[in-house]
Amino acid sequence: MTTSKSGSALSPRMTVLDVVGRFRETETVFKSYDAQAGACICCTALFDPLEEVARRFGLDLEELMRDLNAAISDAPQGTPSDEGFQPPP
Repeated sequence: MTTSKSGSALSPRMTVLDVVGRFRETETVFKSYDAQAGACICCTALFDPLEEVARRFGLDLEELMRDLNAAISDAPQGTPSDEGFQPPP
């Protein structure tokens, strides 16, 4: 398991929805893998665990996890993915 800047952890058992819902900045990572996967990952595998997505689409799971973690750690502070974020009333 890998720990992000907000103290949360990414796991290969997390679904695409879990990851994007918690860390919005990871959506661009999934989009960058669409061509290699031959499909829109967020459209066709939203409820699948990352390990299953990698297996199904022939992706390198370690590379995918590395890219997702990089997107999370590179996100500016104060983004909606930060814990404690409160939307405007």
